[in-house]
Amino acid sequence: MTRIDLHSHSSVSDGTDTPAEVLREAVAAGLDVLALTDHDTVGGIAEAAEHVPPGLTLVPGMELSCAHAGSSVHLVSYLFDPDAPGLAAELRRVRSDRASRAEEMVAKLRGLGVDVSWERVLTIAGAGRDEYADANTIGRPHLARAIVEAGAARDVQDAFDRWIGSGGPAYAARYALDPVRAVELVREAGGVCSLAHPARAEGALNGAVPIDLVERMVAAGLGGIEADHPSHNRAQTKEWRGVAADLGVVVTGSSDDHGSLTGHRLGCRTTAPEAFEELVAPATGVSLIRG
Repeated sequence: MTRIDLHSHSSVSDGTDTPAEVLREAVAAGLDVLALTDHDTVGGIAEAAEHVPPGLTLVPGMELSCAHAGSSVHLVSYLFDPDAPGLAAELRRVRSDRASRAEEMVAKLRGLGVDVSWERVLTIAGAGRDEYADANTIGRPHLARAIVEAGAARDVQDAFDRWIGSGGPAYAARYALDPVRAVELVREAGGVCSLAHPARAEGALNGAVPIDLVERMVAAGLGGIEADHPSHNRAQTKEWRGVAADLGVVVTGSSDDHGSLTGHRLGCRTTAPEAFEELVAPATGVSLIRG
């Protein structure tokens, strides 16, 4: 049975392991296909491509940050051309705003007596000061780790709960794409996409992505729904599998692994081979990378 995991992160965004290490862990987890989907960047794909071992297929991808009515919505996207003008311009804007937002939260934390520095956050993120050109994306998990180092939280989750989660005293909003427009941009760039972990849209009153929004995303070209996700309980998985069936899109399953931050869980959820083939069939941007 082919084992396919379509959502993972490396140290290029908010994972703890390098792209090469992620591929080694994929092999150890018994995977045949892995998508590397760092937040708002394909900066780790080149390194990953150099380390694809025989028998493993790498799916170039990205998790794209979107927002709807004040709530986060995420889109795992695959096989698009990252140089397509419309998508590339939006990604530069998203990454730049991620950096500005993180710097604003550092200032808020320092004002609240938390001894974190912008330089330390950059170091944890493996990023430089040129946020427009840097391939690495700076996210709240990097800031959370700095908060833990400063002794102001027990762990990353506590840092979110106490300081930088939505509504927290050091929280700052950031720019994110409209989800329907994001689907359109990925499709224009020759890619395909699946709605990530739809039962946990951060900031939403009921915690889930609204069905009417999903319907509009499907109309724009959304090809899948990530119903099988570690954060979903059985009822949520069943519900979103039903939504996918009703809307005529495939069900994807993924670990959303972030290395040690999530317990190295590659392969804990997988995508059926027939669903994967249907999802990627329309892609024309870039090719799968086979070892």
